[in-house]
Amino acid sequence: MTLEDWPVLIRHNAAMNSELTGFVLTRQWQEKDNAQQLLFWMATDRGPLLVEVEAAKSVCFVAREHQSRVQQVMKGLPGSEVSEVALKSFSQQEVLACYFQTQKHLNQFKSRLGDQMTLYEADVRPTDRFLMERFLQAEVSVSGEITQRDGYLYCVNPNLRAAPCQPKLKIASLDIETSYTENILYSIAVSIKNTPSGDVSIVMMVGEEVQKSQLGYLQFYENEKALLMAFLEWFLLQDPDVIIGWAVVGFDLNFLQKRCDYYSLPFSLGRNTEKVTWRSASQSSNKQFALVPGRVVLDGIELLRTATYQFESFSLENVARELLGRGKLIHDVDARGAEIQQLFANDKTQLAKYNLEDCNLVHDIFDETDLLDFALERSRLTGLDIDRAGGSVAAFDFLYLPKLHRRGYVAPVVPEDARGGAPGGYVLESAPGVYSDVIVLDFKSLYPSIIRTFHVDPLALVEGEFESSPIPGYKGASFSREQVLLPGIIEELWTARDKAKQQKRSAMSQAIKIIMNSFYGVLGTPGCRFFDDRLVSSITLRGHEILQTTRDLIEERGYQVIYGDTDSVFVLVDQVGTEAVSQVGSELTDYLNSWWREHIRQEYDVKSCLEVEFETHFKKFLMPRVRGSEKGSKKRYAGVVDNQGVDELVFKGLETVRSDWSPLAREFQQKLYQKIFNAEAYESYIRDIVKSVVDAPLSELTLRKRLRRSLVEYQKNVPPHVRAARLADDIRKKKGLAPIYDDGGWIEYVITVAGPEPVAYVSQPIDLEFYVSRQLAPIADAILCFEDNSLAKVLDKQLSLF
Repeated sequence: MTLEDWPVLIRHNAAMNSELTGFVLTRQWQEKDNAQQLLFWMATDRGPLLVEVEAAKSVCFVAREHQSRVQQVMKGLPGSEVSEVALKSFSQQEVLACYFQTQKHLNQFKSRLGDQMTLYEADVRPTDRFLMERFLQAEVSVSGEITQRDGYLYCVNPNLRAAPCQPKLKIASLDIETSYTENILYSIAVSIKNTPSGDVSIVMMVGEEVQKSQLGYLQFYENEKALLMAFLEWFLLQDPDVIIGWAVVGFDLNFLQKRCDYYSLPFSLGRNTEKVTWRSASQSSNKQFALVPGRVVLDGIELLRTATYQFESFSLENVARELLGRGKLIHDVDARGAEIQQLFANDKTQLAKYNLEDCNLVHDIFDETDLLDFALERSRLTGLDIDRAGGSVAAFDFLYLPKLHRRGYVAPVVPEDARGGAPGGYVLESAPGVYSDVIVLDFKSLYPSIIRTFHVDPLALVEGEFESSPIPGYKGASFSREQVLLPGIIEELWTARDKAKQQKRSAMSQAIKIIMNSFYGVLGTPGCRFFDDRLVSSITLRGHEILQTTRDLIEERGYQVIYGDTDSVFVLVDQVGTEAVSQVGSELTDYLNSWWREHIRQEYDVKSCLEVEFETHFKKFLMPRVRGSEKGSKKRYAGVVDNQGVDELVFKGLETVRSDWSPLAREFQQKLYQKIFNAEAYESYIRDIVKSVVDAPLSELTLRKRLRRSLVEYQKNVPPHVRAARLADDIRKKKGLAPIYDDGGWIEYVITVAGPEPVAYVSQPIDLEFYVSRQLAPIADAILCFEDNSLAKVLDKQLSLF
């Protein structure tokens, strides 16, 4: 078998009487008559399409020297075979391909072998293998005999090729309401967009209609089982492509599964009445994933995090208020469960409105943030499942492995004892002070640029050992000038991102940026099969050199670099006026780009992909000191920039962007810094704020912090937020309520004279001195010290005011 043959695991002669383009929604494999079928559900402009690939074998690779042992172990595994392939390992050993009728047989083979030999690529899913080796990601042209079935199109063993596809997906937002004491279902709300007849909304609720409801979307069912059966039937009839929600997998679908199990009902939410299948995350059994065949399930929380959105809280209430300016119809989080129970008993119409509004909030958040487009673009670019959160390592594999195979190599296995230890980004020493006219010069996508310029690439690292003049890296690495893959992949993405920016496709641009920047992290992740300390060090240490040299070049031209971090330098410009400052920024940018181009050409005989940009001009800038020291801080600063003619305060790493500081303190920082930057009087403002602490509402004094572990894991050092969480759960247990912090989460608390207490159960007076001396004073003194002043001096008395 030749290299060209081995990836093509399927042989067929499909009837070429129809062609259709589709977007892959879900993928799965199953066994049938001791053979493996691959099932791909796709969205097309003619409706859902199920593509079935028959007799799809699973494959892995072993060193040729183990051939006789492999053939021995294969005995008893029907249809398994060893085949010649023109491939070798990174250690230059020739390998053989081992084919199996099913993934189950491959896993049995792996189990029989134990630690006797290395199996290469045995962990690649057969559905991913099938797509990646044909360079199919998400958009596919299907050619073959396409037939109509009950509610969907069907095609067996078609010819597939990559082709653009712009699906118009039917999106269902799902939310349920339950009893928090009885653990039963009250109602299910669904709002569907992009249907041929317009938007569709329904709330299905247990109970009898006492009086005629004015809500056309509200329907009643005599009991919970009848509600579940009606919901499943209605959902299959509506047939959406995408299910969205808030914690929709971990709560809504999980709860519905349990209630269906209780009544011995099949949870057939998938297309063709397929059941939902579940799996747990390998790292945590608490984290679950749901596969709904033919439908994509997208959790708003997970997707927002993947798209790098940041919120103090990812609760639906908080995210909706920040993005949409409105929230849930019941606002008291702690009392929400009780109020829902009360509404179910006394006002089902209001409960229906509340239930449906949650669906609408999720729809509107997805629209506001282009989350669905972002998910689709990620799948287009990487080949990953649309609903896969994170997945940087898997995305790297999907793009890299098929190209690597064409260069004659199989991928190495994930190292068992690898430890990440490469240095991080370089941070220059800062010069503390308050400045006027500071510009920031950034290297555009520095780490991807280093990869492109210096050929930092797994294949190039292997091939570099055989070249007479490779490109030098760090820690003994040398990289091939000719045999290289990753720089080309990044260049394709880079070009696509520039095009997306020109077309103002923000979701596409963001998706590409995240993918490109993730490749450095992938190479430095011990869980990646290509992990090698030489690779990641050749990126970060090169970045150190570039940042330090750039600082020296700028200072040689007479400007002071007051700070620098990873890919940026902060330059103090001794000029007056925006035009003059911009001129300096442009001149420095041109000089640095020219210098690096020539230096890299002369030193390494390669083309530089480094690009310095000038985008930020701080009209005023604060670099604070480390508390209790004269030394400048790192990753913490504030400044004023011009945002379309309006001065805007920017904070990095300071209290105003941290939820574990009270809203009172954060607002104080913003207004105080604004006054000082504008050279306004500030003493009376400080005195007024300090006086206001006495009468401040709890909401202004609330601290919010995440519990990153379960409460029982905090033993020796018990910080204030943990003490508050334990107190809250103790009080809830006494009230007959379930604890809510046992497994972590976010806790809101205040500091009282008795110590930290949860906001919901405050019983003691507020510790006013804490808020002045531990919240307001550090914020004020961080900037007042440069005016030879402090909060204590302004107050002209001791801080123990209360």
